[in-house]
Amino acid sequence: MNMTDMFIDTFVSTMRDVLPITAVLVGFQLLVLRQKIANLWRVIRGFVYVLIGLAFFLMGLQEAIFPLGELMASQLTDPAFVYSELYAQGITTIQTVKWDDYLWVYAFAFAIGLATTLAEPSLIAVGMKAEQVSGGTVSAWGLRLAVSLGVAIGVSIGCYRIVTGTDLWLYIVVAYIIVIAQTFRAPSMIIPLAYDSGGVTTSTVTVPLLAALGLGLAAT
Repeated sequence: MNMTDMFIDTFVSTMRDVLPITAVLVGFQLLVLRQKIANLWRVIRGFVYVLIGLAFFLMGLQEAIFPLGELMASQLTDPAFVYSELYAQGITTIQTVKWDDYLWVYAFAFAIGLATTLAEPSLIAVGMKAEQVSGGTVSAWGLRLAVSLGVAIGVSIGCYRIVTGTDLWLYIVVAYIIVIAQTFRAPSMIIPLAYDSGGVTTSTVTVPLLAALGLGLAAT
């Protein structure tokens, strides 16, 4: 598939994803509020910019970032790399897997979790809107960084769990306890934003790379 065909396919797919949102917004504006759309041509132009920008963005991810991330994930989780010293001695059968054998995997998981979440378009949009609505009280960069650090820590712990094979329910229970405790202690105005910010992280950029890392680690 050449670049032109790839762009057309990506553009059509992006338009199919964005159109329902646009239809809901326009429908409520015209049918419920019964108001004309202000600056109509500006809105249309912005809509076109969104489609073209997202199409190029997704193409760039598919052509460069995703293949590179998947390659690094497969290489880092390859037993030949993890146990390179033993393989150099001709030992290819590993009797016991220790959690600290995968320190590089944890480091990569933290770094890729942080970087992909910071680059997540959905989180960027939420951060910009939160800063705008709060009048600068909530920093867009601060929100993105806080969420990204949480994802990075979570991904690292997830990799540790795969390596050690401990029960998944333990991590779920502890995570829920932490979230509930923070919910009771946090200011009421920040709680909806916190939950929304956590939800938008599982989107275009984050999921494919982190899924590739998890699958590669689990397979080995």
